[in-house]
Amino acid sequence: MKIKPLGNRVLVRKIEQEERKLPSGIVLPESVKDEKAIRGEVVAVGTAEKIEVKEGDKVLVSAYAGTEVRMGEEKYLLVKTTDILAIIEEE
Repeated sequence: MKIKPLGNRVLVRKIEQEERKLPSGIVLPESVKDEKAIRGEVVAVGTAEKIEVKEGDKVLVSAYAGTEVRMGEEKYLLVKTTDILAIIEEE
């Protein structure tokens, strides 16, 4: 199955965060993490003319944005471009 976003929408593959371990050795489950944004990688972009991201960009997406889509084991988000907060540039 292949998804092609329309208009100003972007398909983002969620990047799972690493486990967070406290100094005492306790591992916090994902539901306890205080993440305000979701990390992801742009998989496909919509058909609108002025989309600032491209396939392969690493991005931060607003925590409660978009619609979750599952294809096999992978989790994706279908979001509007306005829900993308930033492009992550690796140094």
